[in-house]
Amino acid sequence: MTRLGLALALTLAAACTSDPARDPYGMGRSAASPTQAVTAPPPMDPGRKVSEQDCSRPLTTGGGNLMCKGEPTAAERRALEEEERQRRLAAERRAKMEEEERQAKARIAAEERAARERLERERADQAAREEAARKARAADEERLAAELKAREMRERQEREAAEARARQRAEQEAREAAEREHQRLEQEWLAGRALLERFVANYGKVEKFKEVAEPITGFLDKTR
Repeated sequence: MTRLGLALALTLAAACTSDPARDPYGMGRSAASPTQAVTAPPPMDPGRKVSEQDCSRPLTTGGGNLMCKGEPTAAERRALEEEERQRRLAAERRAKMEEEERQAKARIAAEERAARERLERERADQAAREEAARKARAADEERLAAELKAREMRERQEREAAEARARQRAEQEAREAAEREHQRLEQEWLAGRALLERFVANYGKVEKFKEVAEPITGFLDKTR
């Protein structure tokens, strides 16, 4: 018997020996008292639950009367050892499977997290590219607007300058035309005056032209 079974048997024997109420049939009396009769215990109640366990191993208190098994045979020990080994192997397999499952879940979670982070980076990059493109378009539009405004201003200035030159040229041409007209009239006047002066000089003393020459002479004297 194992130490646990031996200790349990000694404890039960001591309890039965020390308490007459627990040993009414004298089963716990020693061999030194041969005069006391030893009788068999009454049979157990068939309706009472019996928990048969190997007392060499930790007991399971599940209720009912405890009935210890005898010392296991070599085959039983080998079977128990094999059972224990199989339990250990099963536990190791379960632990390995649980570890593999945990690692698989961790790997899947890491892959999903990496995918989310990659998607977030791609979205951020896309947003940055779109923002850069928007800013570039805005800059191009602003530059084109500035160029258009500058071109319109330049064209307006050129148009105003051309109009001013046209006005100046027209004014100059008008002045020149007026000067030419004035010179023409002056020349006509001078030519007419010279003609009148020659008429007076040539024909003013002629009796027939005195009536004409005298007003002409007065006109020429008045307009000197």
